[in-house]
Amino acid sequence: MATFTERMGPVLLVWLAVCLGGTWAVDKGNFKTCEQSAFCKRQRAIKPGESPYRALLETMELTNTRLTLQLINDNNKVRLLLELYRLQGNITRVKINELKPLKPRYEVPDVLIREPPTEPLSLLSQDENGVVLSLGPESQRVIVSARPFRLDIVEGRDVLMSLNSRGLLGFEHLRMRKDTFSYKVTSTVASVWNNIKRVFSSQADPEAENKEGADPANQDENTKEEEEKVEDGMWEETFKSHTDSKPNGPSAVSLDFSLPGVEHVYGIPEHADTLKLKTTDSGDPYRLYNLDVFQYELYNPMALYGGVPVMLAHNAQRTTGIFWLNAAETWVDISSNTAGKTVFGKMLDFVQGSSETPQTDVRWISESGIIDVFLMLGPTPRDVFSQYASLTGTQAFPPLASLGYHQCRWNYNDQEDVRSVDAGFDEHDIPYDFIWLDIEHTDGKRYFTWDPHKFASPKEMLQGLMDKKRKMVAIVDPHIKVDTNYKIHNEIRSRGFYVKNKDGGDYEGWCWPGSAGYPDFVRPDMRAWWASQFAYDQYEGAMENLYTWNDMNEPSVFNGPEVTMHKDALHGAWEHRDVHNLYGLYVHMATAQGLMERSGGVERPFVLTRAFFAGSQRYGAVWTGDNAAEWDHLKISIPMCLSLSLVGISFCGADVGGFFKSPSTELLVRWYQTGAYQPFFRAHAHLDTPRREPWLFGPENTALIREAVRQRYTFLPYWYQLFYLAYHTGEPVMRPLWVEYPQDPATFALDDEFLLGRDLLVHPVTEEGARGVTAYLPGKEEVWFDIHTFQKHNGGQNLYIPVTMSSIPVFQRGGSIIPRKLRVRRSSACMEHDPYTLYVALNNQRTAEGELYIDDGHTFNYEKKEFIHRRFSFSNNVLSSVDLEPGAQFTTKSWVERIIILGASKPSSITLKTADGVNQLEFDFDASMSVLTIRKPGMNAGADWTVTLQ
Repeated sequence: MATFTERMGPVLLVWLAVCLGGTWAVDKGNFKTCEQSAFCKRQRAIKPGESPYRALLETMELTNTRLTLQLINDNNKVRLLLELYRLQGNITRVKINELKPLKPRYEVPDVLIREPPTEPLSLLSQDENGVVLSLGPESQRVIVSARPFRLDIVEGRDVLMSLNSRGLLGFEHLRMRKDTFSYKVTSTVASVWNNIKRVFSSQADPEAENKEGADPANQDENTKEEEEKVEDGMWEETFKSHTDSKPNGPSAVSLDFSLPGVEHVYGIPEHADTLKLKTTDSGDPYRLYNLDVFQYELYNPMALYGGVPVMLAHNAQRTTGIFWLNAAETWVDISSNTAGKTVFGKMLDFVQGSSETPQTDVRWISESGIIDVFLMLGPTPRDVFSQYASLTGTQAFPPLASLGYHQCRWNYNDQEDVRSVDAGFDEHDIPYDFIWLDIEHTDGKRYFTWDPHKFASPKEMLQGLMDKKRKMVAIVDPHIKVDTNYKIHNEIRSRGFYVKNKDGGDYEGWCWPGSAGYPDFVRPDMRAWWASQFAYDQYEGAMENLYTWNDMNEPSVFNGPEVTMHKDALHGAWEHRDVHNLYGLYVHMATAQGLMERSGGVERPFVLTRAFFAGSQRYGAVWTGDNAAEWDHLKISIPMCLSLSLVGISFCGADVGGFFKSPSTELLVRWYQTGAYQPFFRAHAHLDTPRREPWLFGPENTALIREAVRQRYTFLPYWYQLFYLAYHTGEPVMRPLWVEYPQDPATFALDDEFLLGRDLLVHPVTEEGARGVTAYLPGKEEVWFDIHTFQKHNGGQNLYIPVTMSSIPVFQRGGSIIPRKLRVRRSSACMEHDPYTLYVALNNQRTAEGELYIDDGHTFNYEKKEFIHRRFSFSNNVLSSVDLEPGAQFTTKSWVERIIILGASKPSSITLKTADGVNQLEFDFDASMSVLTIRKPGMNAGADWTVTLQ
């Protein structure tokens, strides 16, 4: 028998040639369109009209916490069970499943952080046409209409959301295949048994048939089931050379939602598209199916590496959300009655008195599982963030160091290369916190190992980094080399932990090591074992400053259908089709658990993942995958991260410089300037590209990159405070302008600028050769200060800003106080005890407020109230610092060395009052810019104090 390399080497070489060669473009033919996805094609063929489903009101049961009701499809007589719950926090949950499925249908576990607590439902009215239930607050009601079935959520006179209003509810019931031997036996036995029953019942009661026929309801129920036509792809489906056996047959579910008054919808990442989702009437729906897409195209609805089935809808009156909890392949269609209308057309409607209310309609289509949907009713953006966080959790609170700069490439060659790059940062005075190792650091792509020649002394390398208070990330992918000399493979195989193929053997596919097995992360015992492999006595060479990167976890299977796992592969009782979008979440979950366990639960993990799902925010960071060194890829990083932020994943970034291709010097500099103001800040590059460490492009460009990275480090206290807020509340760190200015339509589609928290507005330069940018400064009553020049600008305007190569347009909101650390050192840990400068930007009322959060930066001790959380406020010429958490205990050596007040008037004197007494402070005043600088006040950052301007 030929060896593995002889047999399959050419296949892998062809694949690598495509990846490493000069084509640099996605082969769209490798990935399905809706027309090529049988279930999507079937469901999309159902056109809006009268639904065949009606509610059987006589089956309704209402308890204190839920309503249940049967639905019947009048075409095939299959019954469904509707469950409706009112949840705490203004959320309504709707579940639809088969009443009596042939076998259980998959319901997604582990994504919700708990069973959501319910609130009482009460019946307001009922007649033969439907029922009306109270949802409690603000005269909210649910109206369930019977024929056809429809569900409306109403507040006062306004319809907030309608389900099945276009009649697109579809639920393919599980059935036996009619051309199989077992079906023929079963149906023959059933037919004989029915005939026997009919004979005996008619002998006992000759009028029984007449009686039965006299009841229209019975007649309705007993009508012969309409023969359902068998379509291509229902029981077997072939795409390219791959055949999906579909042993359970058709099982798709779909449902439509109507959003009256809504023209703007967002979310459902991951797509390389605009922030505002587009209508899909003239093309494919948005697809959610985690895939390894080689250099993805921009501005289309193709699936990418992750999928979060959450959509937000917004208008000037309200924000709502839809969370479709289904882990199978999903497509989302969007249509709008105002799509395509020009501004002139809309003005004409207004002048002519057109009464058409804007409306967006959304249809969700999933291949299997059940309908389980959470309707988050807002009404504010913050309410929706809180509602979603109450279901799936908040962003993990990251170690402070992970908010610094990360240096990565595929691959740093050996320990000497790592040492040299590390020294280069010191030589060029550029701070960084993490250096990364890609797949070549391993012994033959065997994860949890080190190349014995290139990385022979990993602990020595890690200790060298630790001595400089720096860290490392090494990649650990979830495809395991099939090799009997590899401990990890042997243990997984012996424990039966690999995913199985449809015939019950271990599933094998192709990935970086060649032939690989795929651990079944759906199994809790497999995840627990995986976590145990990160222990210091298991992961040889690991130390506490080594963290982890999960790539290829969609999962990527080079020779699989659509470069992923076969859908009929098995995870215990479930097919891969049921769980596909969960796989990456489970890998991320198990890895983060391993990093926590290795420290006895003391240290916070840092894990980066490429694939993700709802709930992934609980385990770490996400990046936008294999982008390219092109200006449009720089631009798209902003809406891609904003879309992730809106659905709970705040820790997002894009490969600085672009992964594929080589950036021009101008593009590289602009990307550093943009990345410095995005949550996850990492440069990365492909194996086949020239080296691009920041000092390789001449002294002028080194200086520009250095300045961008140093700006990032000065803002670390603000970043850290924002992540603490995200962890506590679910509010995004990086956010679209409409989140803070929800009544300003000018903000609704903006995605070339963004806010960090409430108080920093960033408009990166993303155009080649730009000499200026136009930034929209929101808020007619607001003022904004350029953070570099302190120039004051009024809100509610489009501001043209001339730019040079050193420009990064960033503005601080008047009314805010932002703490910064201006003494930038080689890493964040080296700055731990350094002093703060407070930037106080006054609004038109001459007030401002802000916060400061401090803890040890790396442990979970903040859960024990070991932190400092201060509130700063300025009003009536008094700046004060008060404790926001009097019960918390933590000490810091950091102090306040400077206070800069923007928009100030010149005082005659300034006094500081602390527990130690009252002191006069020195100050400078720049009358031309109205900037007051208070020098060396010197109070401890954790103390109470007041500064008074006379």
